[in-house]
Amino acid sequence: MTATIVELQVSPADRRVARYAAAAIALTIAEAAIPTPLPGIKPGLANIVVLVVLARHGWREAAWVALLRVVAGSLLVGQFLAPGFFLGLTGATLSLGALAAANRLPRRWFGPVSLSILAAFAHIGGQVLLARAWLVPHDGVFYLVPVFALFALVFGVINGMVAAHLLREEKP
Repeated sequence: MTATIVELQVSPADRRVARYAAAAIALTIAEAAIPTPLPGIKPGLANIVVLVVLARHGWREAAWVALLRVVAGSLLVGQFLAPGFFLGLTGATLSLGALAAANRLPRRWFGPVSLSILAAFAHIGGQVLLARAWLVPHDGVFYLVPVFALFALVFGVINGMVAAHLLREEKP
């Protein structure tokens, strides 16, 4: 019997995605330790990494980083396949969709801060819709939308400003 060896070629882009994903996962784990006033209200620190990757390397790599962060982060904090995992995955997917659409718009209007706000609103919107459809079969969940929207705006601005600062430091 002959053993077959399969060797995968690892590209520089693969290594780059792995490094960024590791940073995003570390931020996700750190964020899990921060107490929150309401379930679902988190700063979204890992989204800073996604915004930087989007600006530097494009949407495809940003999508890989975001999705790896959701899956690996949920595995490490013990939430894989729990409702929180599906809420995070839905939010990340809608956020990536919003970033894909906005990434084609003029950069002078859509920089890191506006992209971050847009992604934060898409993220929380997806989570609220999934929670209503699956976890809370009552329209009362929509009463929380103004609170979630306020936090999405605040954290979207802050994360976007941090991402803009990191991107500005890169240029000579």
